[in-house]
Amino acid sequence: MTEAGRHGWIPSWIRAGLLLVGLAVPAAGRAAPPPLLVFAAASMTDAMGEVITRWNGQGSVRAVASFAASSTLARQIEHGAPAAVYVAASTSWMDHLERRGAIVPATRVDVASNQLALVAPADTVFTFVLARGAPLAERLAGGRLALADPDHVPAGMQARQALEHLGLWAGVAPRVARASDVRAALAFVARGEAPLGVVYVTDARASRRVRLVATFPPGTHEPIRYPAAVVAAHDVPAARAFVRFLRSPEAAAVFAARGFGSP
Repeated sequence: MTEAGRHGWIPSWIRAGLLLVGLAVPAAGRAAPPPLLVFAAASMTDAMGEVITRWNGQGSVRAVASFAASSTLARQIEHGAPAAVYVAASTSWMDHLERRGAIVPATRVDVASNQLALVAPADTVFTFVLARGAPLAERLAGGRLALADPDHVPAGMQARQALEHLGLWAGVAPRVARASDVRAALAFVARGEAPLGVVYVTDARASRRVRLVATFPPGTHEPIRYPAAVVAAHDVPAARAFVRFLRSPEAAAVFAARGFGSP
């Protein structure tokens, strides 16, 4: 007996609906792939956001970004976070993941560079020269020096290295306000909660509420480079294509416009 004979007459509008459902099943099988998750250093927030907008405009696999301190992102990747691409603010955390087999070494490339800067709230007017013996502790006037965590976060580690090189760290270490990442350190200064902070030049340019007071001489700290690589656990063609896009002239123009140097 037919299905209609067992269950009675099936109205035409139900049969039409069943047909549409049947047609929809193959379409669902062709659904768009899941977004490509990019883990990027907090200092890349504005630039990477624009790069991803341009990537998504090309009709490729859609990308989305998550921003935090390079150290935080590296640990999340170690614990199985579904990131497909990692962009760090220093080589040390990328080296850390490479030693653990967590990235694809053949895909690793440097995509940008940066500089360290001393910033103050926008309404300040003093000048300052970052040199050995400079009165940095005195300039704090009892306030705090905002830094990304100097024990773990690249911007903070580089700031400590530079201040030690200039003989200024011992004087300011007790007055350091540790932030979770470089953008959080920037926010301390922008809100007037710290009279001075050390961030990247690109961070200083990203906020109208701070003023760039001085830049650190390049020889006082390790070169600030941004390596990118595909995460080994999510090595898919789209991830490799995205890392290649980060080295494209289009992406390079975005980085340059945001104040980053060439890799």
